[in-house]
Amino acid sequence: MTGIGQAGLLVFAIWAALSMLGSAQAQAQAQGNLRCRPFTIQPPAMPAPRYHEQARERAMLITAAVKTTPHRVLFLGDSLTQQFDAQVWREHMAPRGFVNAGINGDRTEHLLWRLQNGNLDGPAPLGVVLLIGTNDLTNAGRPRPPELVAEGIRANLQYLRQRLPGARILLLALLPRGAAPDAGLRRTTVAVNELIQKCGDGGAVVYADIGGVLLDAEGRLTPEIAPDQLHFSRAGYARLAAQLDPLIDGLLAGR
Repeated sequence: MTGIGQAGLLVFAIWAALSMLGSAQAQAQAQGNLRCRPFTIQPPAMPAPRYHEQARERAMLITAAVKTTPHRVLFLGDSLTQQFDAQVWREHMAPRGFVNAGINGDRTEHLLWRLQNGNLDGPAPLGVVLLIGTNDLTNAGRPRPPELVAEGIRANLQYLRQRLPGARILLLALLPRGAAPDAGLRRTTVAVNELIQKCGDGGAVVYADIGGVLLDAEGRLTPEIAPDQLHFSRAGYARLAAQLDPLIDGLLAGR
């Protein structure tokens, strides 16, 4: 082969490699595209780990579980997921092949860090349930506005679409907080939900607001359902599970 031929072959090889890289990047970007546009020009909090020992240990356990435990669905969230009632979980979630990937106290930036650092390193699940953002409402005494909370949720959703293009995502609305319908945190959850519902497309991302089943006829969150007006009793989780069952079955239909 002549020197000119070798040079031409080298140029072609470089061009082909760059084309493949560009195609892969374009494909990843397309898969990460969401129906909802950014909710604010202010960027969400940067991905960050939880620093206390229990959170670090829990994150490592989740990474080990996704690598070694056969599962079909990954349930991502905070204490509302981690503290899911064990009996209700065994009856409803376990038969459907769930891994509980919730960590107490997580905000959106903590979950995003976990997704980028091990919690998605196992075989890709067929479905993902995403319930995150309620801790952003208080943010350790520095509450975030609804638009910024929604943008943190959107950041996680976009990363999931890029990393798990074949998985369908069930995006859950923030669940009710505060006893009364006009409680400040209750109004804020509604404002966040009005934003993130725009991310649902009925295909890759299915949005569902199931929190209404937790409320009584007057719209109150009673102590029998949520003793601290945030976390749920067994009765509360049973109500949520009854709503989740058909949603998950629909998410996994044909898979």
